[in-house]
Amino acid sequence: MGLDGRTPLADEAGHRHATWLELFLDLIFVYALAAVVARLGNEPTPSPSAVLAVIGLFVVIQWAWMGQVYYDTRFDPDDALHRLLVLVALVGAGAMTLGVDEVPESVLLPVGYLIVRGVLLLLYLRARPTSPMARMVTTVYLIGFGSGWLIWLVSLTAPTELRPALWSIAMVIELATPWVGVRWLNRWPVDNRHLPERIGQFTIIVLGSTLASLLFAVPDHPRPHMILTAAMAFLIPAAVWWVYTTFVTTRLIQRRLRGGQAYSYLHIPLGGALLLLGWALGQVVRLVDDNANRLPLELRLLLGASIVVWTVCGLALYWLSTRLSTARLAIAAYGVLSACLITATVHQPRLMLALLSVAIVGYAVLLSRRLVRAGQANQTPEG
Repeated sequence: MGLDGRTPLADEAGHRHATWLELFLDLIFVYALAAVVARLGNEPTPSPSAVLAVIGLFVVIQWAWMGQVYYDTRFDPDDALHRLLVLVALVGAGAMTLGVDEVPESVLLPVGYLIVRGVLLLLYLRARPTSPMARMVTTVYLIGFGSGWLIWLVSLTAPTELRPALWSIAMVIELATPWVGVRWLNRWPVDNRHLPERIGQFTIIVLGSTLASLLFAVPDHPRPHMILTAAMAFLIPAAVWWVYTTFVTTRLIQRRLRGGQAYSYLHIPLGGALLLLGWALGQVVRLVDDNANRLPLELRLLLGASIVVWTVCGLALYWLSTRLSTARLAIAAYGVLSACLITATVHQPRLMLALLSVAIVGYAVLLSRRLVRAGQANQTPEG
């Protein structure tokens, strides 16, 4: 259901796909993610506060993007006014990108977020009168997101040291909104093709940032051993991509998506883990180039933790889609234990990278075969 009786654009088979405007919106978030991960710098021993700051900023960036996705999956008239409002949101996203490096001192991040979410609130106000179902859904979002928006607004006048606390409170309110209103939101299920497609596209953007972190770590005119090192590191995000795209294309989640809350929320820690994974792999490659004999403990912990979070989130996504089997649990246990064991006991950079690459590729092979079989078992006559 769209605005004024119009339905969101669909193909000949009636399936809803991303519009050109949605893909245009994605572009600015490519730069936003690059700005977020750049806050970690090039030191291989990040402080816990720096890692937490990156995680928090990633949540803000992904949540700003996700809000527009949920609006588009239910409404999205793609008319002139809608396009103009989304272009205004793009300006806000640009301000967020520029402000990432200077938070909490700069007001660019909160101002940009206020613009992005303010546009979303206006879009929901516009959609509200179109039907009783629209009034019910928009009421949930307008109350919850509107409350968070007001706290972000108040933060502009608060002392610098208090701003992160206010932003955290606002984000908790906004993140809780779809769960508080789940009973009403589930009465209007999201498009079970459009939402996974859009979240999958954002995940690919995050993987692109992961590859960028890896490629930027390779020196100019690399020696043969550095090319081999970079190739081994590349196998890890490639395996992540293989597993994720296999899961999405099996369409296991379609029947159980409903309001999409659990599915989309699991992608927040998953995406954050992939972002940190790319940075950590880049640091390992740099240390190999510097002929380092030992990986710092902080880097090994970050590398292992990011792989474990990705693995656990993948298991949870599978659980949302179909019943867990002993084989699936065993594969997840293999992924978690191998990542923990290798990063905890192997200190030499090149050896650790080689073992980790082999382990993750093996995990991807085992899991992809399991996913394909699960997809075939759940396949409907419509495909």
